[in-house]
Amino acid sequence: MEKPWYKFWPEGVPKSIEYPNISLAEALKESAREYPENAAMIYFGSRMTYSELDQLVDKFATALQDLGVKKGDRVGIFLPNIPQFVISFYGALRAGAVCVACSPLYKARELEHQLNDAGAETLVAMDTLYPIVREIRARTKLRNVITTSPRDYLPPLLRLLAPLKGVKSHKCPGALDFLSLVKKYGPNPKPVTVKPEDLALLQYTGGTTGVPKGAMITHRNLVVNARQCEVELPIHRGVDLNVTALPLFHIFGMTCGMNAAVLTGTGMLMIPDPRDLKGLLNAISKHKATVFCSVPTMYIALINRPDIGKYDLTTLRACISGAAPLPVEVQKKFEQLTGGRLVEGYGLTESSPVTHVNPLDDPKKNRPGSIGIPFPDTDAKIVDLETGSKELKTNEVGELVIKGPQVMQGYWNKPDETKIALKDGWLYTGDIAKMDEDGYFYIVDRKKDMIDVSGLKVWPREVEEVLYEHPAISEAAVLGVPDAYRGETVKAYVTLKPGYEGKVSEEDIIKFCKERIASYKAPRTVEFRTSLPKTLVGKILRRTLREELESKK
Repeated sequence: MEKPWYKFWPEGVPKSIEYPNISLAEALKESAREYPENAAMIYFGSRMTYSELDQLVDKFATALQDLGVKKGDRVGIFLPNIPQFVISFYGALRAGAVCVACSPLYKARELEHQLNDAGAETLVAMDTLYPIVREIRARTKLRNVITTSPRDYLPPLLRLLAPLKGVKSHKCPGALDFLSLVKKYGPNPKPVTVKPEDLALLQYTGGTTGVPKGAMITHRNLVVNARQCEVELPIHRGVDLNVTALPLFHIFGMTCGMNAAVLTGTGMLMIPDPRDLKGLLNAISKHKATVFCSVPTMYIALINRPDIGKYDLTTLRACISGAAPLPVEVQKKFEQLTGGRLVEGYGLTESSPVTHVNPLDDPKKNRPGSIGIPFPDTDAKIVDLETGSKELKTNEVGELVIKGPQVMQGYWNKPDETKIALKDGWLYTGDIAKMDEDGYFYIVDRKKDMIDVSGLKVWPREVEEVLYEHPAISEAAVLGVPDAYRGETVKAYVTLKPGYEGKVSEEDIIKFCKERIASYKAPRTVEFRTSLPKTLVGKILRRTLREELESKK
C-alpha cells in the first residue's frame, strides 16, 4: 500500500537506498582512499586529514590488539569531543571490538554500572577523569586503562598556551598513555573479519528513566543510518563541514556528527564544549560550516545571544534539531538568522538513532511542530496504548512504533526488556504520537509524562509550545503535580530571557496560556528558575524536577 507520506517525499531522494555492505571501520578506509587530503577533523584550527586519521586508527588498533583486545571484546570510551574519541572509536572497531561510549559527566557509580554491565576490559579516558576511573577500577574487569589529554592534538601554539588557560596534562599512575601508544606501534593491525551484522556498539539509553540499558547496535545499523542521513540532508560528499558540537558519546552526535561525516569523506568541526557558545560561533564563522545537527536548547541559546549579529552563520545550509521538541518560534528565528533550513527530526537510541525528519528540499513541505516523515526504508505507525496491536486511524493518539534497517538487535543481556521493546520486527518507542492525513508524525509526549486533570489528558509538550510563544520565556518544562480535587494539575517551570526578570508575573503567564489553550491545560502554578536541569545533550530533565517535587513531600 502506498504510504501517505510519499506525496511529500523529498525531491531526488529514493524511497529505498542501496547501502554499502561494509563495516564502519571499512567505511573510514574507503573515505581515506577517496579523499586522502580532505580534512577529517578541524580541532581549534588544527587540521587532520582522512589519510592521517586512517593511519592513527590503524596504529591504535595495533596497540589494542597487542594489549590483548580480541574480536567481540568491549572497549569503553570516556572522552569529550576531541580527536582521540574518533581515533579510539574507529581503532576499537578496526580491532574487531565493540565500543561502549560513556558520558564524561558520569560519576563513579554510573561509570561502574556501565562498564560492569558491558563487561568492558579496556577503557580510554580523559586524564582529568582518571580519579573516577581509579576509584572504581578494582570493582570492574578493567585490565587496560589508556588516558589522554585535550592538549594532545591542539595546534603547537595553543598546546604551549593550554596550561595558562587551565588545560593541563594530569599524571595517571597505573594507566597507559594514548600518545605514547600511537607513537610506539606501526599502522599494522592484524586482519579481523568483521561482518556488517556484527555488533559495533553498546549504546546505553539516556538514563532519564530507570537504569540505563545497553542497546545492541551493529555495523550495518550504523552504516545504514549514516547513509540515510547523507541522502536526506543531503550531505555533499567530500565537500561539507559538519558542526560536531553534539557529544559523540551520545548516539545523535555519534551518527550525525561523526559516522555520517566519515561515510561521506566530509569534515568534522570538533567542538569539545558546546556550552562555549562564543567558541562555537567563532568556529562556524571562521571555517564556514555547512551542516549543523543539534538540539533545541542549543538553537535557543544561540538565537538569544545579544551579539549573534556579529557572526556570519550564512554558510549553514542544512540544520536538524532532535532529542527534544523544537519550538516553532525558535525554528523561525534561527532560519531568519542563517538563511538556511532548520527542521525537526526524530530518533532514539534504539534506532541508531534517526527515523524521521521534515523534508529539507522545500519549505512548503515543513510542518512546524511535526517530526516529519519516515526515512527511506523506514516504516512507522501509531498503535493503541492498551494492547499495542491495533493500528490507529489518522489523528488518533497512541504509541509510535517503527520498523527499519537502523533498528537495534535488542538490549544487552536483557531478554525480557527486549521482548517489550521489539515485537514482530517493530520497535515500540514509548513515545505518544499521532499521524496526520498526509503521513506527518507528531510527538505528543512520553507515555509516562501524560498529565491526568480530572480525567482529561494533558500532554506537557502542547503546553510547553504555548509557553515558548511568550516573548519573555527562554526555556520551559511542564509537569503534572498531585491535586486533591483534580487528581493532577499542570505546573510550569520557566527561565526568562535577559531583561525580563521581575517584569513578568506568574499570573501574566497563566493568563497568556489560558488565552491560547483550554483552561484545564494551562499551568495553575509557575515556578521561575535561573536554569533548568539538562543532560549534556541539552534535553531538559523532567525526571530531576519530578524528584525535587517528591523530596518536598
